[in-house]
Amino acid sequence: MNKIRRKRLRKFLEPYRITRGKTFRLKDHDPGDTHRFKTEQKGEARELLARGVEWLAEEQGKLYAQDRWSVLLEFQAMDAAGKDGTIKHVMSGVNPQGVQVTSFKAPSAEDLDHDFMWRCMKTLPERGRIGIFNRSYYEEVLVVRVHEALLAKQKLPPELVGKNIWQERFEDIANIERYLARNGTLILKFFLNLSRGEQKKRFMERLDIPDKNWKFSSADARERGYWKAYMKAYEDMIRHTATPQAPWYVVPADNKWFSRLVVAAAVVEAMEGLDLHYPRVDAEKKKELAAARQMLMAEKG
Repeated sequence: MNKIRRKRLRKFLEPYRITRGKTFRLKDHDPGDTHRFKTEQKGEARELLARGVEWLAEEQGKLYAQDRWSVLLEFQAMDAAGKDGTIKHVMSGVNPQGVQVTSFKAPSAEDLDHDFMWRCMKTLPERGRIGIFNRSYYEEVLVVRVHEALLAKQKLPPELVGKNIWQERFEDIANIERYLARNGTLILKFFLNLSRGEQKKRFMERLDIPDKNWKFSSADARERGYWKAYMKAYEDMIRHTATPQAPWYVVPADNKWFSRLVVAAAVVEAMEGLDLHYPRVDAEKKKELAAARQMLMAEKG
């Protein structure tokens, strides 16, 4: 049954999964896409999401018990694309003990005294666990690229900051992801592809609805002035770092109900591909369990 389910999920995910980025163009991906679902079918999509959350909980239980693989989910997006909500909804059914979420804000003084991957590498998930990066080391080829003054704060020797620095960082990231994959880390990367118009709409909601005022920062509005630069940086990032062992999913994000469905489907499909199972009990362990059963049955009361 899992093979049939995985085949269906793979077909559904095909338009959104990028494993070889050489010919990738962001303009070919519609932020408002909802696949075969229409707005009036949101209920059906939510039902499928709920089912996906159940399947994910099953796979996570096996992942934790087997203790051989780790899973790393990375989320990148413009502000208001729905990263927090997606993480909350997709991971709502899993055991919190098996999941760790790390949000990366502006680097600290300690972070800046290390290489650009350091702060993310020290929070990688251990075997048996799912690690979630809310933003990640990819900020180093996104926000740092758009605002190059940030690069100057990283204390790199001047001779190492050449015209090829972004290409070099792409290569370093791809090499590290290849290393992690070879050592049992399943890597899935999600770019929540939000349109500029939808971002404005969500910003206006944050301004107009008092309970959402806390979500808004004037810095968010200022960053909109760099929209084209960010889109170019995202496109370049995906072109150079999408690989079979660490694919990017370009997730349409104008409709939150659909973006959550795509992310859940991608995680379930990938984890089912690991052929996870609960540890099998050998003959010695079965004897031990039988003895324990006898002991418990012999108790009075």
